[in-house]
Amino acid sequence: MNALVLLADGFEEVEGLTQVDFLRRGGLNVTAASIHDTKKITGAHNIIVEADALLSEVNADDFDIVILPGGGVGTQNLGKSQAVVSLLKKYATEGKWLAAICAAPSVLGDNGLVQGKKCTCYPGFESHLTGGSVTTDKVAVDGKIITSRGPATAIPFALKIIELLVSREKAIEVGEDTLYL
Repeated sequence: MNALVLLADGFEEVEGLTQVDFLRRGGLNVTAASIHDTKKITGAHNIIVEADALLSEVNADDFDIVILPGGGVGTQNLGKSQAVVSLLKKYATEGKWLAAICAAPSVLGDNGLVQGKKCTCYPGFESHLTGGSVTTDKVAVDGKIITSRGPATAIPFALKIIELLVSREKAIEVGEDTLYL
């Protein structure tokens, strides 16, 4: 399974980097892609990271899931990107996995992708989950939509993705190896 983690300036570092790290531990092939024209991305807390690739350089058809880390400014940058919005709509139409954490589920909601779906987000972003059935669960899964609440839920979010795309056994193994479980 191949995962695409989209990084935008202002992304929440814990949410983005936990996904890259844990999903790789879980056996997924992960590409962290910058949505900008440079691989250097500055996170919400001024941590500079280098993406594996530019979104404009990757073939979206090569991935099984796209993952959106949150962060206020990062989420705004994701939502303003026509390339990101087009990719999300393409994946939804094709029945591929969409995952978003913290404020980033608002990008799904603002584009009609959580309509009739159970979903969750960082407190205060619920109004963006248009037509969704909003819950306060740490991680919500409905169909091919996976959402989570914030930095403290980054690990359960990653483990749920591993469980759904690899196996429950692998998610437990990663959880135990990292002393989360």
